[in-house]
Amino acid sequence: MGNVPELWSHGYVKICGVTSVADARTVVDVGANSLGVVFATSPRRVSVDQAREILDATRGSLLRCGVFRENSDDNIVEHVRTLDLEVVQIHGPLSNRLLATLRERPIRIVKALSIEDDEFDVFDESRVDAVMIDGPRPGSGVTHSWDRLESRPFVVPVIAAGGLTAHNVADVVVRTRAWGVDCSSGVEARPGVKDARLVEEFVTRARGAWALAGE
Repeated sequence: MGNVPELWSHGYVKICGVTSVADARTVVDVGANSLGVVFATSPRRVSVDQAREILDATRGSLLRCGVFRENSDDNIVEHVRTLDLEVVQIHGPLSNRLLATLRERPIRIVKALSIEDDEFDVFDESRVDAVMIDGPRPGSGVTHSWDRLESRPFVVPVIAAGGLTAHNVADVVVRTRAWGVDCSSGVEARPGVKDARLVEEFVTRARGAWALAGE
């Protein structure tokens, strides 16, 4: 995976829901660690051909993540192989079969957990490389409480998500001591279209919060 060691690190910033090469280049230019392309039902969903253009344009510049929800195991594996993804983010069940197949590749596996679901308390995070803590409706831009995270320690890196914006990301980093942050709708001009200024502010303020905390 070449550049994974320095990009997969504390202070990880992912911009998700990228739908165009132009927006992808903005994400690269502001120094984010990762971008996400969505293959689940969403206003930000992309086709394989759209994803290939985005991912080919950013190969080697950051970690390229595929986001899946309610996709079959075979569909996920096909996308991973076809697009040579470096990170996969799974919303919903993660079967042992899928996990074993993904582990055959040099790929990071992120399991998304809703802070309001029972799975949040019982999921065995040692099976994956990181957990993303999200609200009940991924991609909605709606904020949520972080209270349950304070009493639920994880043994893998925690990526905070759900309603994050340039205005609140610093507070979330400080409160949760998150290893990483993930933002989609909070840096958009409209659904599926990023605002370059907001993307830059988000990355800058997240990194500033980690720096002030000495992390």
